[in-house]
Amino acid sequence: MPVVKFGGQQIECLAGSNLRMVLLRARLPLYNDVAQALNCRGRGVCGTCSVRIAGEVSPPSAAEKLRLRLPPHDLASGLRLACQCTVLGDLEVTKLGGFFGQRT
Repeated sequence: MPVVKFGGQQIECLAGSNLRMVLLRARLPLYNDVAQALNCRGRGVCGTCSVRIAGEVSPPSAAEKLRLRLPPHDLASGLRLACQCTVLGDLEVTKLGGFFGQRT
C-alpha cells in the first residue's frame, strides 16, 4: 500500500485512491484559510487544492491542465491539483502558502 507523507504525518492508502480524499479523510489541512469552505469539492475548477508532489501519481487531466493555466497558477510551476491526482505509489506532498496554495 502506498504511503502519503504530508505535514510530518504518514498515511497509508490504497493504490488508485484520490489524493484529495486521502488527505481529507486523514483530517490533514489540504486547504488554506477560507478555502476550506470555498472550494469546488473536487471538480478541478477552483485550484485551491494545489500541492507540490514528489512521487508517482496519475498524469494531469485535461481539467487540471486547464485550471493550472489560469491565474494565479502557472502550469510551469509543477503544482498539481490534489483532487485530480490518483495515488500510484509513495508520495511526499507539500502545501504552499496563499489562498490557492501557489506561493513558493
